[in-house]
Amino acid sequence: MEKLITFLCNNELVSVQINPAITLLDFIRNNKKLTGTKEGCREGDCGACIVMLGSLIKGKVKYKTVNSCLLPIADINGKHVVSIEGLNNNELNFIQLQFIDEGGTQCGFCTPGFIVSLINYFVNNNHYNLDDAVASLDGNICRCTGYAGIKRAIKSTLTYLAENNFPKDNQILFLINKKLLPTYFAEIPKRLKSIQKNIGIEKKQKLINGNIISGGTDLYVQKWEGLPEEKNIFISEEPNLKSIYKKQNRIFVGSAVTINEFNDSPLIQKYFHYLKNYLLLFGSMPIRNRATVAGNIVNASPIGDMTSILLALNASLLLQYKSKKRRVPLSDFYLGYKTLNKKKNELVKEISIPIPKGNFVFSYEKVSRRTYLDIASVNTSIAIQMQNGLIAKASLSAGGVAPIPLFLKSTSKFLEGKSVVPSVISYAVELAKKEISPISDARGSKEYKSLLLGQLIKAHFVKLFPNLDSAEVIG
Repeated sequence: MEKLITFLCNNELVSVQINPAITLLDFIRNNKKLTGTKEGCREGDCGACIVMLGSLIKGKVKYKTVNSCLLPIADINGKHVVSIEGLNNNELNFIQLQFIDEGGTQCGFCTPGFIVSLINYFVNNNHYNLDDAVASLDGNICRCTGYAGIKRAIKSTLTYLAENNFPKDNQILFLINKKLLPTYFAEIPKRLKSIQKNIGIEKKQKLINGNIISGGTDLYVQKWEGLPEEKNIFISEEPNLKSIYKKQNRIFVGSAVTINEFNDSPLIQKYFHYLKNYLLLFGSMPIRNRATVAGNIVNASPIGDMTSILLALNASLLLQYKSKKRRVPLSDFYLGYKTLNKKKNELVKEISIPIPKGNFVFSYEKVSRRTYLDIASVNTSIAIQMQNGLIAKASLSAGGVAPIPLFLKSTSKFLEGKSVVPSVISYAVELAKKEISPISDARGSKEYKSLLLGQLIKAHFVKLFPNLDSAEVIG
């Protein structure tokens, strides 16, 4: 089934009748012949396919980097797509010249992704520094190990931009003046506003025995070739699924909220500030810009980062089909491997998280072959509420040690009412090992995973309770 998709591609208005499940990467390379955007891993790891995606929000265009290999063209309707070709006017921009002068190009295959990511960093920030600029490239890999030259190119650009002879109250005009952006960027807000008026309000699709796609960053890795042949409905950009709000003693998160939108939310930062650094372990910047909270939950990966955290925070789900709604605790949502407490046509509409009270502490631990940009061998989260020197409430989750993201009910119950002492922690570890059922696979043997979970549980307590004798706890 084809759909009319209208958007700006660089400086060109594009309106095309097309299968909405086709990836943006395939469209811009095959249809538009914009081959500067490369096809590399097709898994969102290498960054060769990165483009900027601009959305009109309250009269301003907000840009973010995305992996075009994992982005269905349905989700760019009414937006601005910027490929490497859209960042200059028949001549190289300043950053491109620095990559050449400083030897940052190497073979050149990955260079377009690096340039796009850096431009996006400069567009979205008023104050620049080297560490943040380098961090903005966390979704880009240089196959030639040309990182030294790339860093030199960034330093040269930072020095150039520090020569501030133009006010930064309008970041786009500042970068146009500095010749990092072409002049057409100044007209994009007006053009997107006109496009969105013309798109109008579309009728919602009815979907039976099909895919409800939110984010799709894993789905498009697993079955991107087959999706155009299936029935799909795309909800990643549904405005009514994008809100984060507080009601009474809970925070409600729309199912289409992305990991970065969740992490950047003032409400999340206020009530769950400790999550900010933990969520940086979730994929790369472009992945976090697309992956959604509900998508991660429904994907049901036994080692999902977000599910581990939300299980320990005692999150609940609101499921809806037509006018029928029901709430399900996340701890009761996973029935078996990829088997959910969810009817075929039910939509996860929102996630709610109780706001912690009193003396509350939280910890997340993850072991993987790489610290960043890797899936876990084992992960675990714990939330503890203390009262009068005892554990009043405990919630412990574990990933990678069962067919499902696991809430350790017996271990959590055991900890309640106990003192935080080495003997209690040791018993909790042994109890946790009885609740899990790890298997041996490429990420480790079942014995290794069991031992690892035990050590990570101990690490939770050592981190959260610094007065403990760590040597006695770790053993």
